[in-house]
Amino acid sequence: MSAGNHSLRILVADDEADMREYFQRILPLLGHVVVDAASDGAQLVALCKKLKPDLVITDIKMPDMDGIEAASRIYQDGAVPVILVSAFHDADFIRRAEADHILAYLVKPIKQADLEPAIAIATRRFEQFEALRKEAADLRQALEDRKTIEKAKGLLMKKLALDEHDAFRRLQKLASDKNLKLVELSRMLITAEEAFGGAAGGKS
Repeated sequence: MSAGNHSLRILVADDEADMREYFQRILPLLGHVVVDAASDGAQLVALCKKLKPDLVITDIKMPDMDGIEAASRIYQDGAVPVILVSAFHDADFIRRAEADHILAYLVKPIKQADLEPAIAIATRRFEQFEALRKEAADLRQALEDRKTIEKAKGLLMKKLALDEHDAFRRLQKLASDKNLKLVELSRMLITAEEAFGGAAGGKS
């Protein structure tokens, strides 16, 4: 199975009962266990604290607390990968999500074929994020560093035609070889791209 070849304990949240039932039916077919299903953001936060899931899949728009705010609260207690679900492609929500703790994004209607790659991406990005947390002073710093590293990773993916996983591994190896933190190396790559990108004919 692509999500790390093991079964994940997944907590789901949606204010629509049919979506909760859908996740509870489909995720076990992918080899995962649905530990519970929340109907609003506050319940999601409480259940997450109690059940300590491996992954959260949550709708954005829910009563009393949206999925992004809930993810932020969850992260205060302990980091967990979050996949955000929306009924529509909303640029503002995506911007908020990318600036915070969200590691993958799905738009309804969600097909079974969409879920497996999203889970794989979220768990892989979370492993990368955990590597950053070990280098950063605190969670907030790790979140800031992640934005820089995502940008550097994107540059490597574009320049060297690498996938996301290989680009991150390349960054890790370079940082280790140069005895630098990931974020330090990433800043250097971004600066070099800004300096030489135009001259090399690349589009920044």
